[in-house]
Amino acid sequence: MLNKGGVILNYKGHILRHELKYYINYQEYTYLKNRIKNILNLDENATEGIGYHIRSLYFDDIYNSALEEKLSGVLKRKKYRIRIYDELDKVIKLECKEKYGEYISKTSTNITREQFYDIIFERGINFLLEKEKQVANNFFIDTKTRLLKPAVITDYCREAYILDAGNVRITFDKNLKAGINSPDIFSPELITVSAMPQNMMILEIKYDGFLPKYIRQLLKISKHDRSAISKFVICRLLQFKLNPVSHSIFNNWTQSSYKSI
Repeated sequence: MLNKGGVILNYKGHILRHELKYYINYQEYTYLKNRIKNILNLDENATEGIGYHIRSLYFDDIYNSALEEKLSGVLKRKKYRIRIYDELDKVIKLECKEKYGEYISKTSTNITREQFYDIIFERGINFLLEKEKQVANNFFIDTKTRLLKPAVITDYCREAYILDAGNVRITFDKNLKAGINSPDIFSPELITVSAMPQNMMILEIKYDGFLPKYIRQLLKISKHDRSAISKFVICRLLQFKLNPVSHSIFNNWTQSSYKSI
């Protein structure tokens, strides 16, 4: 594993990326955006020149291992999620995000809407074994051995800027909400609750081997306090606060709604 001279890191076939996270307020967002918008390119997926909507369903086991490992600072950990964009089923990704100390790795495979319901309704997930991507096989194994279940939905708007040098991606994640009553990311009856103060958002900086010095200067990274932020944890803790038995409620929803889809 190398991290000198802009060399891309690799661990067991996984490309590792740096990920820096910061809490910022709206005034800081406006200031930073104005500094980078004419130098970096706005993500092509942005709608109306602003951003795009992301909704993710995270999974955890009966011991809440993903939550506990994050809170305990376990250096090597992983969690699974199913993600959609702009509340559409055009692209549905089954993803695994892994953490290796200071670095992250993400692998994904596409699934259909019907396969999504097969997963959350436990109608059968053998189709995962037919996919070429290893993440599908790993999710199948972990679901069977660790009894993974839907845990919480995160919901937010992302404004992203990109730079080819260093494969830099700078995102402003706004209006973070937790989905608390259903694991169905397509449900029009999904109830979402604000998970952060209205004036606050999350700045994320991701890059491969290096972050150009002028980008560091533009963002004034040294003047901000880096935080171990997890939207999954924020929303999960809010969900527990609102309803301590939320995990079993998700299970009940799956059972009672089986015939309705």
